[in-house]
Amino acid sequence: MSLSLRSTVRLSSGYDMPLLGLGVYQNNDCIPACIAALKHGYRHIDSARMYQNEARVGRAVRESGVPREDVFVTTKIYHPEFGYESTLKAVDNSLQKFKFDYVDLFLIHSPISGKEMRLATYRALLEARNAGKIKTVGVSNYGVKHLEEIREAGLETPAINQIELHPFCQQKPIVAYCKERGIVIQAYCPLVRGSFDNPVLQEVAQKYKKDVAQVLVRWSLQSGFSPLPKSSQPARVVSNADLYDFEISSEDVAKIDALDRGKDGAVSWNPVDAD
Repeated sequence: MSLSLRSTVRLSSGYDMPLLGLGVYQNNDCIPACIAALKHGYRHIDSARMYQNEARVGRAVRESGVPREDVFVTTKIYHPEFGYESTLKAVDNSLQKFKFDYVDLFLIHSPISGKEMRLATYRALLEARNAGKIKTVGVSNYGVKHLEEIREAGLETPAINQIELHPFCQQKPIVAYCKERGIVIQAYCPLVRGSFDNPVLQEVAQKYKKDVAQVLVRWSLQSGFSPLPKSSQPARVVSNADLYDFEISSEDVAKIDALDRGKDGAVSWNPVDAD
């Protein structure tokens, strides 16, 4: 599998998204990490309104010297702001914070809130997209039933579903549904929040002379996902992208795949079963 830091995936919206992204959750002072990532060759940053660091992400993009149009920036709307009018206001507020003319990807952060509020929020994001404020619309933490309600409402299929996804929590029914419908899967918590003591992962890392974090992100890429490893440390941000001089064999991928524990393997909130 030929992969590089510049590898992209074509979204159903017609735009290309860099596969590897930098997550900035719980990183209020994310400017050093973002600048290190962009200088090293990352071109994808994943933020959210709930993270309260959109302004810092925007500043980092400007200070990096990388042209705005070359950086794919994501944000998300959290359920207290759900609703048609409030979503439109939230989009404008995010643009003001970033100091951007548009956001590359705007996601519904989770399905928490109920069907009608979810659909109203999704319609508002599509309206903002039609107005040129967003390039691509997607969802996050959506289970199959949440994705199905969009289809049943006659609305266009989201381009992205961002879910917790790593060897211990592979969310196979959601992944299968998305792959069948051309929905790209973004993987958050790809580093299992630093739980690196699994003997299988350590064995594979030693075999390829890599650290466990690098094996986890490489596994995610080879599995067809868009991983979003996060770190506040510039050196670790760079190390997490040192993935392109090795490939995990099919035999070793199978060993890692066998670690799946379903939802019991989740290390985050993972609200894919919300009503």
